[in-house]
Amino acid sequence: MADDTPPKPEPKELDERLALQLRHLAGDAVLRGEPYGAERCDNCLYYLNPDEKLSYCWHSKLRILVGGSWWCQWWEPTEP
Repeated sequence: MADDTPPKPEPKELDERLALQLRHLAGDAVLRGEPYGAERCDNCLYYLNPDEKLSYCWHSKLRILVGGSWWCQWWEPTEP
């Protein structure tokens, strides 16, 4: 009977390159896992689905999934 154990996962060159890019992005951004006063991702202009606890941030410097109670330096109110 053949050994059906999958091989141990190893990072590929792409994974290492993306990890480095994300490290640089994190260094440039002030992204916190808690709100800054009343400023939170789910009441920010760039939070795609404000009714969801986790949603996509479409700010050009982030473009990642974020939590609704998070905060970042590019927070903007949804209404001017």
